[in-house]
Amino acid sequence: MNNPQPDLTAREVYQLLKELALGVRQLRTLSATSNGTLSIDIDGWQLLLGLDGGGLDHCTECRAADGRVANQMQAWPRFGTDPLSFLSVWERAQLERLLLSR
Repeated sequence: MNNPQPDLTAREVYQLLKELALGVRQLRTLSATSNGTLSIDIDGWQLLLGLDGGGLDHCTECRAADGRVANQMQAWPRFGTDPLSFLSVWERAQLERLLLSR
Protein backbone atom coordinates (compact mmCIF):
# COMPACT_ATOMS: atom_id res chain seq x y z
CA MET A 1 0.00 0.00 0.00
CA ASN A 2 1.33 3.44 -0.91
CA ASN A 3 1.40 5.83 2.07
CA PRO A 4 0.77 9.46 1.12
CA GLN A 5 3.08 12.10 2.53
CA PRO A 6 1.75 13.77 5.68
CA ASP A 7 0.39 17.28 5.38
CA LEU A 8 2.76 20.20 5.65
CA THR A 9 1.78 21.95 8.87
CA ALA A 10 1.93 25.61 9.81
CA ARG A 11 4.20 24.63 12.72
CA GLU A 12 6.76 23.14 10.32
CA VAL A 13 6.79 26.33 8.25
CA TYR A 14 6.98 28.43 11.40
CA GLN A 15 10.00 26.41 12.58
CA LEU A 16 11.74 27.06 9.26
CA LEU A 17 11.09 30.81 9.52
CA LYS A 18 12.21 30.84 13.16
CA GLU A 19 15.48 29.11 12.22
CA LEU A 20 16.02 31.69 9.47
CA ALA A 21 15.46 34.50 11.99
CA LEU A 22 17.94 32.86 14.39
CA GLY A 23 20.57 32.50 11.65
CA VAL A 24 20.48 28.69 11.69
CA ARG A 25 19.28 28.51 8.08
CA GLN A 26 20.37 30.54 5.10
CA LEU A 27 18.20 32.48 2.69
CA ARG A 28 19.05 31.26 -0.80
CA THR A 29 17.00 33.51 -3.04
CA LEU A 30 14.70 36.43 -2.61
CA SER A 31 12.55 38.14 -5.21
CA ALA A 32 9.65 40.53 -4.98
CA THR A 33 6.64 39.91 -7.18
CA SER A 34 4.42 42.53 -8.76
CA ASN A 35 1.45 41.71 -6.51
CA GLY A 36 3.08 42.59 -3.16
CA THR A 37 4.61 39.26 -2.24
CA LEU A 38 8.10 37.93 -1.63
CA SER A 39 9.25 34.65 -3.09
CA ILE A 40 12.05 33.05 -1.06
CA ASP A 41 14.02 29.83 -0.99
CA ILE A 42 15.42 28.51 2.29
CA ASP A 43 17.42 25.30 1.97
CA GLY A 44 15.16 23.97 -0.78
CA TRP A 45 11.92 25.17 0.83
CA GLN A 46 10.06 27.65 -1.37
CA LEU A 47 7.79 30.20 0.30
CA LEU A 48 5.56 32.95 -0.96
CA LEU A 49 5.05 35.62 1.71
CA GLY A 50 2.47 38.38 1.53
CA LEU A 51 3.32 41.96 2.47
CA ASP A 52 1.08 44.60 4.01
CA GLY A 53 2.09 48.13 4.89
CA GLY A 54 5.78 47.41 4.45
CA GLY A 55 5.83 44.38 6.76
CA LEU A 56 5.23 40.66 6.57
CA ASP A 57 1.53 39.85 6.66
CA HIS A 58 0.96 36.17 5.84
CA CYS A 59 2.39 33.06 4.22
CA THR A 60 0.53 32.48 0.97
CA GLU A 61 2.15 29.17 0.07
CA CYS A 62 4.98 26.86 1.03
CA ARG A 63 6.58 23.94 -0.79
CA ALA A 64 8.80 21.79 1.43
CA ALA A 65 12.07 20.38 0.14
CA ASP A 66 10.40 16.93 0.10
CA GLY A 67 7.62 18.15 -2.23
CA ARG A 68 4.79 18.64 0.25
CA VAL A 69 2.75 21.78 -0.38
CA ALA A 70 0.48 23.87 1.80
CA ASN A 71 -1.24 27.17 1.21
CA GLN A 72 -3.26 29.81 2.94
CA MET A 73 -6.61 28.78 1.48
CA GLN A 74 -6.46 25.03 2.13
CA ALA A 75 -4.03 24.38 4.98
CA TRP A 76 -4.25 27.55 7.11
CA PRO A 77 -7.76 28.97 6.55
CA ARG A 78 -8.58 29.78 10.18
CA PHE A 79 -7.46 32.94 11.94
CA GLY A 80 -4.23 32.37 13.88
CA THR A 81 -3.12 29.33 11.91
CA ASP A 82 -0.85 31.14 9.44
CA PRO A 83 2.83 30.25 10.09
CA LEU A 84 3.71 33.92 10.60
CA SER A 85 1.20 34.17 13.45
CA PHE A 86 3.36 31.82 15.55
CA LEU A 87 6.42 34.09 15.38
CA SER A 88 7.39 36.11 18.43
CA VAL A 89 7.72 39.88 18.06
CA TRP A 90 11.51 39.52 18.02
CA GLU A 91 11.46 36.70 15.41
CA ARG A 92 9.15 38.70 13.13
CA ALA A 93 11.35 41.80 13.46
CA GLN A 94 14.45 39.76 12.60
CA LEU A 95 12.75 38.27 9.53
CA GLU A 96 11.50 41.65 8.36
CA ARG A 97 14.97 43.12 8.80
CA LEU A 98 16.50 40.24 6.83
CA LEU A 99 13.89 40.06 4.07
CA LEU A 100 12.83 43.66 3.61
CA SER A 101 16.21 45.37 3.86
CA ARG A 102 17.49 43.78 0.63
